[in-house]
Amino acid sequence: MGSGASTHHHFAFQNAEKAFKAAALIQRWYRRYMARLEMRRQCTWSIFQSVEYAGQQDQVKLHDFFSYLVDHFTPSSHSERDFLNRMFTEERVPRDSEVEECSEYESIEVPDNYTGPRLSFPLLPDHATALVEAFRLKQQLHARYVLNLLHETRKHLVQLPNINRVSTCYSEEITVCGDLHGQLDDLIFIFYKNGLPSPERAYVFNGDFVDRGQDSVEILMVLFAFMLIYPKEFHLNRGNHEDHLVNLRYGFTKEVMHKYKMHGKKILKILQDVFCWLPLATLVDEKVLILHGGVSDMTDLELLSKLDRHKIVSTLRCKTRKENEKQAEEKGKAKPTSSAGSPWFLPQSRSLPSSPLHLSSHKIHKAGRSCSVPCSVPLGPRGLSRQVRRSVDLELERCRQQAGFLAIQEKEEPWLFTPEADTAAQEPLEPTQEEWRQVVDILWSDPMAQEGCKANTVRGGGCYFGPNVTEQLLQKYNLQFLIRSHECKPEGYEFCHSRKVLTIFSASNYYAVGSNRGAYVKLGPALTPHIVQYQANKTTHTLTMRQRISRVEGSALRALREKLFAHSSDLLEEFKKHDNGKTGLITLSDWAAAVESVLHLGLPWRMLRPQLVNSSTDNMLEYKPWLEDLAKEQLSHENIQSSLLETLYRNRSNLETIFRIIDSDHSGFISLDEFRQTWRLFSSHMKVDITDDCVCDLARSIDFNKDGHIDINEFLEAFRLVEQSCSERSASDCPQATNTNGSGSWPATEDSLVSVTQVAS
Repeated sequence: MGSGASTHHHFAFQNAEKAFKAAALIQRWYRRYMARLEMRRQCTWSIFQSVEYAGQQDQVKLHDFFSYLVDHFTPSSHSERDFLNRMFTEERVPRDSEVEECSEYESIEVPDNYTGPRLSFPLLPDHATALVEAFRLKQQLHARYVLNLLHETRKHLVQLPNINRVSTCYSEEITVCGDLHGQLDDLIFIFYKNGLPSPERAYVFNGDFVDRGQDSVEILMVLFAFMLIYPKEFHLNRGNHEDHLVNLRYGFTKEVMHKYKMHGKKILKILQDVFCWLPLATLVDEKVLILHGGVSDMTDLELLSKLDRHKIVSTLRCKTRKENEKQAEEKGKAKPTSSAGSPWFLPQSRSLPSSPLHLSSHKIHKAGRSCSVPCSVPLGPRGLSRQVRRSVDLELERCRQQAGFLAIQEKEEPWLFTPEADTAAQEPLEPTQEEWRQVVDILWSDPMAQEGCKANTVRGGGCYFGPNVTEQLLQKYNLQFLIRSHECKPEGYEFCHSRKVLTIFSASNYYAVGSNRGAYVKLGPALTPHIVQYQANKTTHTLTMRQRISRVEGSALRALREKLFAHSSDLLEEFKKHDNGKTGLITLSDWAAAVESVLHLGLPWRMLRPQLVNSSTDNMLEYKPWLEDLAKEQLSHENIQSSLLETLYRNRSNLETIFRIIDSDHSGFISLDEFRQTWRLFSSHMKVDITDDCVCDLARSIDFNKDGHIDINEFLEAFRLVEQSCSERSASDCPQATNTNGSGSWPATEDSLVSVTQVAS
C-alpha cells in the first residue's frame, strides 16, 4: 500500500516537472517571438519617421533656397515686385482690405440643386451636428458657406489672446486631442466615443489639423463651427502645419484647389490669415500648459503672450526688420511717399491685447496699450483722438471678456481716416528675430532623453529639449506638466521627462493601416491625465498582431526601397569606393556603411539587411545586380528609362513644391508671365544670360498641348526630357550644342532647369 502511494507521488512529481519545463519552454519561445515582433515594429517605425523627417528637411532646404534667391534679387519693375509678393505670401501680413475682399461671400449664389449642408449665422449646435453628419456621408460644403464660416472664425480669433486660459471649474472635464492631419474618421470617432462638444464637455485641439489626409477642409469646418458655437468650451492651438508654405508641399493647398476650383484662391487667402490668428497655447487651471511642439531653454511665456502672433505667417522664415527697412528704402526710391514711416520701435498691432502670463498690473496695462494702438502713419489731432478712444474701447472690451460678459457688437470705425493716410500706410512691422524664434520653438520642438537643449537638425526646425529644460520651465511658471503633440507615437501617446511631458497624437493609422493607435487625454479638476486609445479603422480589429506588423512592415520597406532607388547613382559611386579590387563585390558591413553615408537616415541597416538584400554569398554582396533589382521593382510600374525614373523619384516632391510656388495664384497652371518672372529669378542667381524671347520659346516648348499654360504633368515631363538630354550629352562626352538662332542660351537653360532642383534638394 505504502509502495503504491510512493510510486504514484513519484509519477505525479515527474509529470509536474515536465509541465514546468514545458511551460518554461513555451514562455521562453513566446518572449523571443514577442521580442522579434517588437524589434520588427521598432525598425518599421524608424523607417517611417526617418523618411518623414527627411521630407521635412527637404521642405526647409527648398524654402531656404527660394528665400535666398528672393533676398538677393532686386526687382526692376512693379510687376516683378508684385510677383514676388504673390509667390511668397508669408513675406507680409495680409491687409484687412485684402482679407475682406477674399471673404466676400454674399455675391456667391447657392444653386437650387445643392443638397449639401446649409449654414446660417449665428450658428447653433444643430448646424455643427449636421456638418459632421454631412461630411461623414462625403457631402461637400458650398464655397459660400465656407467663406462665410471663415469670415466669422477670423472675427472670433482676432479677439483671443495668444495663450488661452481654460478652467475645469466650468466643465466636468477637458479633452485634449493631438494631430488629426486631415483624417476625418478620427475626429468623428473621438466625438462618437467621447461625446460632442457642449458646455459640460470642453475640448482643446492641439494643432496640425490639415495636410497629408484627404479631409483637411472638412476637419477645419467642423472645428471652426464648434468653436463659434462654444467659444468658452472649445479651443484651438496652432500647429506647425497651419502654415501656408508647409501646405504647399503636404497637400492642403492642392486639396482646397481640387475641391473648390472656382473659389479656391479666396479660400486659401483667408485661411492663411485665419491660421495666423490661431492661439499659440492653452493653459488649464494655470497648471497644465498645452502647446503643439515643445519648449526650449529660451522659451519665454511672457514674451509669447505679448507678441503679435498674426504677423508670424510662416515659421519657415523670419523676415527681419533690417530687411524691411531695406525694402522700404527701395520702395521709397522707386515711388516716393508723402509721409515718413514710423520708427521700428513703435507698436504696429491692431489686435486685442493678449493676456500675459504672470505679469504685474502695470505690465498688463502697458502691454495692452502697446498692442492696441496702431501707429502706421502720423495722424492729426482729431485722428489721434479717435484712435486713442478706439484703444480705450478695445481695452474695455478685453476686460469685459475676461470678466465673462458678452462682447458688445459695435460698428467698427476705420483705422485710417483720410485718403492721404491710406495711400501713405506702410506694411506692419515684422516680428523680431527673438519673437519669431519663440514661436518656431513651441511649434517645431521635440523632447529628448538627454539633458540640455540643441538644434533639431532631424526636422530642420525647432530644437530638442531635455528633462532639465522642462523642469526649469515648470518651476519658473509654477506648472505641473506639459501636453504636446507633433510626434506620431505607436500607442497614440507617450510620457517622458519623469511624466512631466505628455505627447498626444490623435491620427490613428498615420503611416499605414495598423501602424499606430490614436489617443486623446481627459483632464478633470484633479488634473490627473486619463488616456483613451482607439483605432478608427475597423479592419485593424480583425488582424492579429503579427498580421498587423507584417502589413505595416511591408509598407515601410516599399517606401525605403523607393528611397534607395531614388539614390541609385549615388549608391553605385559609394559602393565602388569600397570595391578596391573592382570585383563587383562588397562586404555586407560595407554595404550598410555606404547606404547610411548616402541616405543619412540613421537606420539599423544591418538589422534591415535580410529584408533589403535577398541574396548574398560568403557575407559578400554583388551590388550591381542588387541595384538592378531595385530598378525592376519601380520599372514594372513605369515605362521610363531607369536613370530618368530615379531622378523623378528623387525630386518629385521638390518639383511639385516648386511648381506650386511658381503658380503663385494657385490656379493649377503656370502662366507665361509667372514662368518668365521665375526664370529671371533663377538666371540672376545662376549668372545665366537668357533673353525674354528665349524664355518664351522655352515656355511654349514645355506647353505640350499648346493651351497657353503649363500644368504639373507638363512641368515634370519637361524636367524628365531635359534630364534625358543632359544624360545623353554626358554619356557621349560631346561638347554642348548651340541653338540654331545663335543665342547660345538653350544649353544653359536646360542645365538651369535641372540645377534648380539639384540645388534645392
